[in-house]
Amino acid sequence: MLRIGLSGGIGAGKSTVSATFSELGGIVVDGDVIAREVVEPGTEGLAKLVDAFGHDILHDSGPMAGALNRPALAAIAFSDEEKRQLLNGIVHPLVAHRRSELIAAAAEDAVIVEDIPLLVESGMAPMFPLVVIVHADEDVRVKRLIEHRGFTEEDARARIAAQATEEQRRAVADVWLDNSGSTADLIGKARELWHQRILPFAHNLDHGQPAHTEPVLVPSDPSWPDQARRITARLNTACGHRAVRIDHIGSTAVPGVDAKDVIDMQVTVASLEVADELSEALVNAGYVHTPITADVGKPDARSTVAAFDHTNDEALWHKRLHCSADPGRPTHVHLRVDGWPGQQFALLFVDWLRANPSAQADYVALKRRVAAQGHVNTGAYADAKEPWFLDAYRRAWEWADTTGWRP
Repeated sequence: MLRIGLSGGIGAGKSTVSATFSELGGIVVDGDVIAREVVEPGTEGLAKLVDAFGHDILHDSGPMAGALNRPALAAIAFSDEEKRQLLNGIVHPLVAHRRSELIAAAAEDAVIVEDIPLLVESGMAPMFPLVVIVHADEDVRVKRLIEHRGFTEEDARARIAAQATEEQRRAVADVWLDNSGSTADLIGKARELWHQRILPFAHNLDHGQPAHTEPVLVPSDPSWPDQARRITARLNTACGHRAVRIDHIGSTAVPGVDAKDVIDMQVTVASLEVADELSEALVNAGYVHTPITADVGKPDARSTVAAFDHTNDEALWHKRLHCSADPGRPTHVHLRVDGWPGQQFALLFVDWLRANPSAQADYVALKRRVAAQGHVNTGAYADAKEPWFLDAYRRAWEWADTTGWRP
């Protein structure tokens, strides 16, 4: 089962994307629909709202008598931050419980699209393997709210101001769908996303296989750190207290270094048994287990490590590896044991490169030279870099000893 978090500011066009995903076969769990359901007449939710905000939030006559008067509630709750938080504190837990019930009833191979208006504000984004944000500029959204939903400009801007900022949404977005154009344009973007990324992602998860990618050496991407921060939040949510620490490692963690467009993350654990316990949680987060017993492309443990008097036990280089099933964001998640040489060197290597521009330049030159030989997507790529890594291992630990570096 693949769960997608879908969100966007009021008037951005999220409902259009949600409807498109539904037409394509997604099971949409709509936060707005659920939020209305849990405060219908006779529900626990409505009773709690009346206790908190008074009977003035109810229709007092006509066919809607006794039902929630949403504009009346909004006028109270969105005028004051404390009252808005009180409203959220009542409604959010009820919505979450109902959402869980709906998801539990879905098929195991379903694509669940969780349409959550306050995904960012509620801190729920890291719970999803993929977060899709629909966006439009504020003036465009205000115009839509006035023309199509009967808002005054003042009310529209107040509702927008009460929600997450564009910066906050960008921080959690794996996919950013711009809706500054026509509805047809947005539907086209949503359909392409579904077929090119979401369905392959779901297929890979169902079959327990990493996304097939053909990575090539590319110039350093300034967005890699932001992408790694999103992945870190997702891994923190999946691993919880069982992760000693989570770090962005490898070439993409060093600004200015050419790399294959694969984000490497290291989850430090207390033992390989703990790493194995995390397997299901990582799969649910979108990272499938890839059988491996030792580091691929690392310096030879028996010769190099023994030479520097760290350990001659090759088993201490063993790890567990999970790879992303998402074809849109190739990621390797390395689970290594705290204090073991592989875990230590992964952290040291990044800090050493960051602190030594000459080593960076040497490494980039090596990568480009090997890539020019056509080895980027073969085992020969790692083999060709091996002599440099043997020397780098020695130089990095000498730097660590000289500077007093600690992980």
